[in-house]
Amino acid sequence: MSNSLIGTYGHGTENDFVLLFDPNDENNISSKQAAAICNRETGIGADGLIRIIKRADKWFMDYRNSDGSIAEMCGNGIRVMARYLVDRGHQTSGIFSINTRDGAKYLACPDTGDISVNLGKVAQEAGEITAANNGKVWTGLNINAGNPHAVVFVDDISEVGDLKHPPVVRPKETYPEGVNVEFVQFLENGELAMRVHERGSGETRSCGTGTCAVALAATIKKGANLPTKWVINPPGGRLVVEIDGHSNATLSGPAVLLEDHDLGPFLG
Repeated sequence: MSNSLIGTYGHGTENDFVLLFDPNDENNISSKQAAAICNRETGIGADGLIRIIKRADKWFMDYRNSDGSIAEMCGNGIRVMARYLVDRGHQTSGIFSINTRDGAKYLACPDTGDISVNLGKVAQEAGEITAANNGKVWTGLNINAGNPHAVVFVDDISEVGDLKHPPVVRPKETYPEGVNVEFVQFLENGELAMRVHERGSGETRSCGTGTCAVALAATIKKGANLPTKWVINPPGGRLVVEIDGHSNATLSGPAVLLEDHDLGPFLG
């Protein structure tokens, strides 16, 4: 592994990432190194690390949470990766695919402006769940968006309290590998407000797959039918989710690249 690797910092609605362009799959970042890079006090600071590699001549997103653990997918992260590929000249703009641990995802990435990604099917899983935080307990829905989500609805998003630690979700055996927990409020204008605690990262400013889970949960909560479209407002910005009649979710929103960093100090 080279000690002079350059990473690029970027974000999608303030869900932030460090990207490492490694098309030949030469620099396997360990969990410890990924956590060091993402550490906000001693590292660059990010919600996750994305290693951009090629497998069988196809782009692949090797994604790790900020604690170094592996995740199947990241809806904001894959859009930031697409922006990197197009802006740095590795991929022509337009429609193309990126492989993930949750399969191939197709993106529409123009030269400028918002990027859309079809994240595939979102589905409600059987069984009611509860999530507890700030001395309160809410019932919620178990939603699969390629990774697991517990979605609960609250009257006021401020009542959720501090999300530095994972909310207690029951039954525990429903999520043997942990779960992303979304707290959602219906707004008077028909849009949704959302806060999220992501497994392996803590509270984040946004979560792409989380917004897709929220869109389906809101549709179920309202007793509405598919197709549907929701505007969702996590703390970091504004995202749009459309779910078609076959339960396929498309996430649209901004993706921004900011600056490059030397990763060498964190690879020891």
